Amino acid sequence: MGEPSWQELLRLRLVERNSKESSFAPIIEQYRRLAQQTKLLKERNASLLKAVGSVRANPSSSTVYVPGTGEDNPVRAAYMASLESQISSLRDELATVYKTQGQNAQRLLSMNETLREKEELSRADTDNLRQARDEVSVLRKKVEQHSELMAEKDRTAQILHDEINTLQLELGQIEERNATLTKDNAKLLQRWLDAKQVEANKMNEANEFYEDIKSRHQNVLSWREGSQGDANSSLGIAVNNNAETRSLSAGGSVSGNGSANGETTTPGTKGGTPSPAKGVVDLTPNG
Repeated sequence: MGEPSWQELLRLRLVERNSKESSFAPIIEQYRRLAQQTKLLKERNASLLKAVGSVRANPSSSTVYVPGTGEDNPVRAAYMASLESQISSLRDELATVYKTQGQNAQRLLSMNETLREKEELSRADTDNLRQARDEVSVLRKKVEQHSELMAEKDRTAQILHDEINTLQLELGQIEERNATLTKDNAKLLQRWLDAKQVEANKMNEANEFYEDIKSRHQNVLSWREGSQGDANSSLGIAVNNNAETRSLSAGGSVSGNGSANGETTTPGTKGGTPSPAKGVVDLTPNG
């Protein structure tokens, strides 16, 4: 906090001076009144002493006042003058007292009004304080409930954090297992591809071998068909001649394995066409 300005400093010093001076104001007022009374008493004593002196100077005069005479007793006159001065001073004091009393009454009225306003303010402040205390109690309950709720949330968060750590560990293990399975799957796939490649190579070799055997078998069949055709033609001429000779001698009877039409069958033929040999190789796809 900074230093106060010179105006504020001057005001504070004036207030301090006024407070110091006003602290001795009642004493000063009492001394003023005592000085005034002392002055009045001195004037009365002086007038009395003067009257006594005049009486001593004229011994023939009587000091006793006789009613009906034209002369006044000087002592009595001085005393009356002092009393009148005291009455006038007392009247002035009474007027001052009345004035002060009126000011005090006005001040009392203002103070009563201020007191009434202060009481109303105090009542309003009391009501506000009561409401504030009620609100504070409600807020304290809410704070306690919030603290309990936050504690419960902290416990739940700790449990969830532990579960997350556990799940992360499980996830790491699963990822490691998946990586291992991926490697094993890649190895198995490569082995399967290699095995399939070997099987494909064997199938190709078997197909080539089958085609070679088939071509060889076709060549053998072609060669056999050519050689059997020549043999059948020469044999058919000889059989026909013999058949004619036998029919002439035996009356058309057929002997042996010959047919009624004079046709002969040779083993290994079907309808004059040699049957294919059962030498086909049965190969599996695996070779």
